[in-house]
Amino acid sequence: MNSKQDKIYATPAETISDFQFDSRVAGVFNDMIRRSVPGYNQIIATLGDFARRYVTPNSKVYDLGSSLGSATLSIRRQIEGRQCQIIAIDNSESMIARCQENLAAYVSDTQVQLICDDIRNVQISNASMVVLNFTLQFLPPEDRDILIKRIYDGMLPGGILVLSEKVKFADPSIQDLLDEQHLDFKRANGYSELEISQKRSALENVMRTDTLVQHQQRVTDSGFGHFSVWFQCFNFASMVAIK
Repeated sequence: MNSKQDKIYATPAETISDFQFDSRVAGVFNDMIRRSVPGYNQIIATLGDFARRYVTPNSKVYDLGSSLGSATLSIRRQIEGRQCQIIAIDNSESMIARCQENLAAYVSDTQVQLICDDIRNVQISNASMVVLNFTLQFLPPEDRDILIKRIYDGMLPGGILVLSEKVKFADPSIQDLLDEQHLDFKRANGYSELEISQKRSALENVMRTDTLVQHQQRVTDSGFGHFSVWFQCFNFASMVAIK
């Protein structure tokens, strides 16, 4: 899944439009995510490990906000021969098109259904695993509880939800510390101050983060009996819940 180097915000712009997962972003997404999200490769690899443990034969796996298909590919490699179906959903036509290319590059007996739609429109059923990999943060806050409850209702007993998000902190000192660590991470990966500033402006109106406490409350209120953060680096975390 090769992509070009991310230079989207390298040139000064008079006005910064809201961030969109359009063809420009899809073309550089692998580079963008690698240089922006600490621990991303570890998260993707572990999704496959979780799938191997929790995905049951003849069930469904949902990848909600599938982008280029990294999570779907990781999961698919670990559930061969289980007669499962993966449903990968993204509302970006550009992402879906590139995801299709990436999936076609590998032979598998596990069927993947790609759907270009808003994840809020998709019904969940017979699910042994659901993945929200840096997706919930782009939904309006008022829609998040509804989606998590819908996921719970559509999951099989013992099913697993993996939720990865950028998070915020109630303690301003911790927020400042981990924000700076993240900025240093991006600088170390070659992003300029201009790129960092312009992308932050683009994301300001479209990405609203929650605290870990908010995530836990939402998940447990929906009915999940088990919840934990399994990975965190700076202000990025991945959580797991079991029905």
